[in-house]
Amino acid sequence: MERYIAIDNVCAWPNLTLLPDGTLVAIIYNQPTHGTWEGDVECWASSDGGYLWTKRGVVAPHEPATGRFNHAAGLAHDGALVALVGGCGPVPPVGQRRDPNVPTAFLPTWVCRSTDGGHTWSRAETFTLPPNTPEVIPFGDIERGPNGVLSCTGYAWHGGKANHVYLLRSDDDGHTWPETILIGADDYNETDVLRLDANRWLAAARTLHDGHLELFASTDGGASWAQRGSVTLPRQHPGHLLRLADGRILLTYGIRNRGLYGIGARISPDEGQTWGAPLVLVDLEIATDGGYPASAQLADGTLVTVYYANRVPTHQRYHMGVVRWQADV
Repeated sequence: MERYIAIDNVCAWPNLTLLPDGTLVAIIYNQPTHGTWEGDVECWASSDGGYLWTKRGVVAPHEPATGRFNHAAGLAHDGALVALVGGCGPVPPVGQRRDPNVPTAFLPTWVCRSTDGGHTWSRAETFTLPPNTPEVIPFGDIERGPNGVLSCTGYAWHGGKANHVYLLRSDDDGHTWPETILIGADDYNETDVLRLDANRWLAAARTLHDGHLELFASTDGGASWAQRGSVTLPRQHPGHLLRLADGRILLTYGIRNRGLYGIGARISPDEGQTWGAPLVLVDLEIATDGGYPASAQLADGTLVTVYYANRVPTHQRYHMGVVRWQADV
């Protein structure tokens, strides 16, 4: 197992995509703060399996007094990178404290697209909100389905006391997003989905009230969803799902328990029916903010898991970290 400080001085909340040529692309928030001042969503890339990273472009530059940081991302059928990007405002300039007496509001979601591997990006305001919902906050991977369909998730706050999470769908390869399907109501927010085949899907949903991950499954192509049960303990969230080359399912997630702050993993040999014992991939030790892992598997079988932390004993700043490892268990 190898561990690296990959991108320094960013909070990140990384999303990870493996391009057809083997390049890893990370879509990140570019400021060392938990979304409390102005910032952008950027695209960074690694062509050597996650060792070294370079900035490719700005996915979503913020407008004055706003922060762009929430995002879902993935590959379209035509090979373009697609990102749904949200955020909030008003927020102060970089380095200044936000006035707690000034209320903030979520920003409209932008649909961002790159046809050159993340170097340049277009932006469109073609995202459609679910009925009776003032905002949707995008999260997780964008998954490809048949006939040009793309899917990911977004969640909505309802007075801060209830969260609904939706499957968001595009039928034109990510240009517009007119369809929303409820996955879970009242207690669910940041959720990652995984398409197993044309009909079967999994979703790992963070709960609002105790912060565990609840597994949902669909057997009708995402049209309806049923709970499968908990897959982590409280304060272990959010999750990322990945099908490995050998068919197993990898779940990675943040751990925020007293005495253990880090990145965890579980592996299912039977497409989410049962799960192996939890593994601790990374112990973040002194961190007080961190997690949000995403994983990809390289052609040689190596797993690359990215995450963020506000500090570790040997590095006292926010950063995106990388761990390279093998799923031999």
